[in-house]
Amino acid sequence: MSSADRPATRLATRLAFLVAGFGIACWAPLVPFAKARLAVDDGVLGLLLLSLGIGSVVAMLLTGVLSARYGSRPIIVAGGLGLTLVLPLLAIASSPLSLALALLAFGAALGSIDVAMNIHAVEVERAAGRPLMSGFHALFSIGGFAGSALMTLLLSLQLGALACTLICSVLMLIAMLVTWPRLLRSLQVQEGPLFVLPHGSVLLLALLGAITFLVEGAMLDWGALLVIGAGLVSEAQGGVGYIVFSIAMTIGRLGGDAVVARIGDRTTLLWGSLIAIAGFVVLLTAPVAAAAIGGFLLIGLGASNLVPVLFRRAAQQKVMPTGLAVAAITTAGYAGVLLGPAGVGFIAQLGGLPMAFWLLAALMGLVTLSAPIVTADQRRTSHVDA
Repeated sequence: MSSADRPATRLATRLAFLVAGFGIACWAPLVPFAKARLAVDDGVLGLLLLSLGIGSVVAMLLTGVLSARYGSRPIIVAGGLGLTLVLPLLAIASSPLSLALALLAFGAALGSIDVAMNIHAVEVERAAGRPLMSGFHALFSIGGFAGSALMTLLLSLQLGALACTLICSVLMLIAMLVTWPRLLRSLQVQEGPLFVLPHGSVLLLALLGAITFLVEGAMLDWGALLVIGAGLVSEAQGGVGYIVFSIAMTIGRLGGDAVVARIGDRTTLLWGSLIAIAGFVVLLTAPVAAAAIGGFLLIGLGASNLVPVLFRRAAQQKVMPTGLAVAAITTAGYAGVLLGPAGVGFIAQLGGLPMAFWLLAALMGLVTLSAPIVTADQRRTSHVDA
């Protein structure tokens, strides 16, 4: 196997994250067009969107198994090309069944590349001997912004949904053609069992990943309603908080590698979670809009580097193969994104939206309390921690 510590492998990893973020973001602006084309109601649309989640979760579980045996390179390539090929089908699906099948395939491609690129990333970071994971995840965020912005722009030019998706697919194809030859050909192929139930430290890492992703999903789905319901902003300005949250998270990840290299994984988890908790307190007690926006900012900055650290710890644990551990965290995180916002809605129905957000702050406290546990071997095994 060629050395993982090369500019080419780092570039390939960044492009894989960029393509994954870009691909999923290209679908979001197409949802209203799909609903109008198929003439379905919200209930049917919700079931169709569930196909994407099912495809992603199943693929994530399989990717952990396949990567443990064959390495991540072929799966990254297959996932990236899958996004490229299936995206135009989402724009022309003419029946609920055809759209459901296309979303299932699109979700499978997304889930595959999501797990495999993280497995690839932990190996590249390990070889480099310094934190790189936050920067890789920043490229996913940048790809998401670029994908949604470009697709929205193209649609606003009245080019037609199919033409817009073809343009975006060509861009992803170019990125994958650059990525393909630069990926590592083999990654610590495992000879042991192909399936291992998450246990020990991996189970805890997966739980913390689910919590962190849940917070991100709740900010997207419920953040605007929280500040609007509190009378702090108008409906037209409700989305400003999430924009600030997203920008803060991206900036935090762009600078996260340097921060982690200086203070270490444990301190990053401790202070990152505490800053996020402080953001919830500010958000929930804010008397004016500016203070609430400051809460969004703190939550974004605090949470920005938690997931990258959790993936790094998954690579350093010894109780499970790396690929299976990364797949467990990714799947748990995705479950948090899918199911968490619904749970927030249920709690909000019982006790109000502020109560649900206080509960999110309490869950983030589990990250604070667990930081010493998941980094207990920091001094012995981590060469990237100070």
